[in-house]
Amino acid sequence: MYARMIHPVNGKKYSIPYGKRDQYILSVDRANLNKELLNAAEKYSNVKFHFEHKLTDCNVDSGTLVFQGKQGTVKHTNADLIVGCDGAFSAVRKQFMKKIRFNYSHVYIPHGYKELTIPPKNGEDKSFTCTLFMPFEDFEKLCKAEEVMGFFKTHFPDSINLIGSVNLKTDFFLLPPQALISVKCSTFCLDSKCVLMGDAAHAVVPFYGQGMNAGFEDCHVFSELMEQYGNDFRICVPEFSQLRVPDAHAISDLAMYNYKEMRSHVNSMWFLYRKYLDNILHKLMPSTFIPLYSMVTFTRIRYHKVVLRWKWQKRVINTGLVVFGCAMTCCGTYLLIKHLPQLIKKDTFTQLSTHLPKVLSSSLPNFYFTKNS
Repeated sequence: MYARMIHPVNGKKYSIPYGKRDQYILSVDRANLNKELLNAAEKYSNVKFHFEHKLTDCNVDSGTLVFQGKQGTVKHTNADLIVGCDGAFSAVRKQFMKKIRFNYSHVYIPHGYKELTIPPKNGEDKSFTCTLFMPFEDFEKLCKAEEVMGFFKTHFPDSINLIGSVNLKTDFFLLPPQALISVKCSTFCLDSKCVLMGDAAHAVVPFYGQGMNAGFEDCHVFSELMEQYGNDFRICVPEFSQLRVPDAHAISDLAMYNYKEMRSHVNSMWFLYRKYLDNILHKLMPSTFIPLYSMVTFTRIRYHKVVLRWKWQKRVINTGLVVFGCAMTCCGTYLLIKHLPQLIKKDTFTQLSTHLPKVLSSSLPNFYFTKNS
């Protein structure tokens, strides 16, 4: 997809590009992506799959893990390296929280979400997954199908025909609104025996469009380190944590910042204006400018460097606006002084100077003006 489509209530639609003219994002079905990853892993003879097993205990010092199967069976296993990729509510991360000097925080935002679907037309595989973000208290107000239809007619009128009224009523009540959490922690490793990746290390809110990319980048960075240091966990694991912690915190901040901006300006044109401004500046300075409001990135610039560069850009832009404003003021003042006598007729100016003392004396009775004053 090359651009996001904006649907105002008045029905007039327009698009905002995700990047340059030839840049696009990929909309990937989560289930199909999981299948592709499993198929890729299955090609390695040393990979074994164990479905429907839940991690119940983890001892990092001994490398022991305990899993419980669907039928209540218990499986013990040992590993030289434990990689915790078990999501925002990671059981592996709980072992980190028992150690000293481990920082951890999580934040739930006031908004929840529901997933809806625009079905394909004419049998083509071109369906859309839609996500409705809204404060939880607003979700709680929509308890009946009629209330849901009235809400969509008011706020998203053109979506009803695309989704279908029957599907909309069914999908809306299929699941309760889901919560959105932002997780920060450091470090990402315990010695060289355990490392956190993905949402277990840095779950982020989805408003910067980089959650999955950040998880894949974890794998890519770790793979590069393994090649660089000859698969030596004693070097790779601590180095991975040192590299990724500042970037993970940065992408978390960027996502939360974008959420606050969208929330603040959801009913105004300011947010859209800033997106347009970002796109214009990105075209003028393609090698240096980074659009902070962009939902995607097409480079491997480290996230914490994105924040540093954005702060520099903000100073430059604000300084430029101040300089431009001062220059315009000076030019306007010069032109006014130079051409004002020509714009005011001599008799009018004389008449004004004659009546000015009378006007001032009547409005300010405590002062006395003479004709020569």
